[in-house]
Amino acid sequence: MTTRPRLDFSEYLPYLINRVGWLLVIDFGQNTLARHHLSIAMWRVLAVLANDDGQRQIDVAASTSIDVSTLSRVVTRLVKMGLVTRTRSATNSREVVVRLTPKGAAVLARVIPHAIALERTAMAGVPAKDLGVVRRSLRRMYQNLAASAAIGARSAAPAVRASAASAAPSRRRRSGGRTLR
Repeated sequence: MTTRPRLDFSEYLPYLINRVGWLLVIDFGQNTLARHHLSIAMWRVLAVLANDDGQRQIDVAASTSIDVSTLSRVVTRLVKMGLVTRTRSATNSREVVVRLTPKGAAVLARVIPHAIALERTAMAGVPAKDLGVVRRSLRRMYQNLAASAAIGARSAAPAVRASAASAAPSRRRRSGGRTLR
């Protein structure tokens, strides 16, 4: 008699992560981003630029885990909305640099408090000492999967492969010549 493989789906970590992520996206998307005519992808781009403005578009793709061609369309929409600018790099005409506009910064100033409040709601009841472990563990899992995708998975999105390359400590440069993380 052959035994079937068993999996307790309610304890399966990828499923649990997906469930939490789905609820966060639904709540944040419907209750906050929709009011500002933003998608989750647009929010990711703005949030990344809020912490490190003036990034190369390829670096934004890696930081947001958005495929480069998809990111190009997202940035085009953000440019049309007046939330970011996209210019050629002063040092390399093949590179495109994305920057927040004052309007983009103003939208972020209204959205970020909601993002922080939602994170607090999600983390309610989780001891502070455990939150650091959760964050470190999720980062490690991402690095493991991104590295695995970069090594052998042909179906991995280019942004995931780029993220794997940038997951290790490295020095990236941007248009102004300043060294980034």
